[in-house]
Amino acid sequence: MTVKPVRVLIVDDSALIRQMLTEMLSSDPGIEVLGAVPDPLVARQKIKELNPDVITLDIEMPRMDGIAFLKKIMSLRPMPVVMVSTLTQHGADATLHALEIGAVDYVAKPTQDIQVGLEDKRAELVAKVKAAARANVMASVSRAPAGPRLEIQGPGYSSTEKIVAIGASTGGVEALTTVLSALPADSPAILITQHMPASFTSTFARRLDRTCAIQVSEAQDGVRVLPGHAYLAPGDRHLRLARSGANYICKVGGQELVSGHCPSVDVLFDSVAKQAGQNAVGVILTGMGKDGAIGLQTMRASGARTLGQDEASCVVYGMPRVAFEADAVEVQLPLSKISREIIAICTNDNKVRTRV
Repeated sequence: MTVKPVRVLIVDDSALIRQMLTEMLSSDPGIEVLGAVPDPLVARQKIKELNPDVITLDIEMPRMDGIAFLKKIMSLRPMPVVMVSTLTQHGADATLHALEIGAVDYVAKPTQDIQVGLEDKRAELVAKVKAAARANVMASVSRAPAGPRLEIQGPGYSSTEKIVAIGASTGGVEALTTVLSALPADSPAILITQHMPASFTSTFARRLDRTCAIQVSEAQDGVRVLPGHAYLAPGDRHLRLARSGANYICKVGGQELVSGHCPSVDVLFDSVAKQAGQNAVGVILTGMGKDGAIGLQTMRASGARTLGQDEASCVVYGMPRVAFEADAVEVQLPLSKISREIIAICTNDNKVRTRV
């Protein structure tokens, strides 16, 4: 059976970028570039005429910026959008906002030597555009608010009793925001690996910290792991759970690719399995690929409880699917129920369930 190519419309005000993106995407036989236009007003007409499967969208453009255009797309005609933004502080903040609005993914444009730097991202761009074409855009667009923060019931716990480890990739910005913002201030300690560039993770941590009752920060090597805090892996180093005497600490370091990524979810999950064992909860959220499946298997074998986001609520049901099929996931849940399940487990209020 012949597979139809992914039909793409490029929106970018730079003629050079339009030319480069067109060449890079057209080089893959599985992608057809329908056109490349300089601004959202032209793009709006082209979308009506051509009905593309995916749009690549710049952020800073004349007449209408990419964020304003994305809001219109997601409110009037939801479709997969891959943002193309710069690796600057402003670019990181705007891109994260775009992902919260409903963009599926992003590719970071280099700020210097654009031709060489963008060419290095050919494989990433092609993979993300193809994944976007299969993404469940409505899982993000129609997502219900997280609701009021949860009230802890039961005996509670101390700093040495429960550790929660969360892994995510494509779609993870919105998913993590949903999960963390619903947790109460005295939640167990949380360690997070989200696939993201180094220049984005500190910005993402600050955005989460502003919206959550728990304190969220980019993880630093040697920092003590405490309840009511979440620690996000830096975008260019692995995050591991370690011990210093009776205390848990963050171990940050190593830049080798593991399961194709740095930071790697497998690295985090494996360390939590070794250090916390049955006192841990592992959670794997939306994402492309298979990072985290092996680590979550190790966590479950060590006695940890393991949760996976279900297919219907995932933007990309990749990582959770691989983990589920590997029997690493104890129970699959809609994203809206994961926060409550974490708290139920950590307060010994949870009953063993049949996998759904």
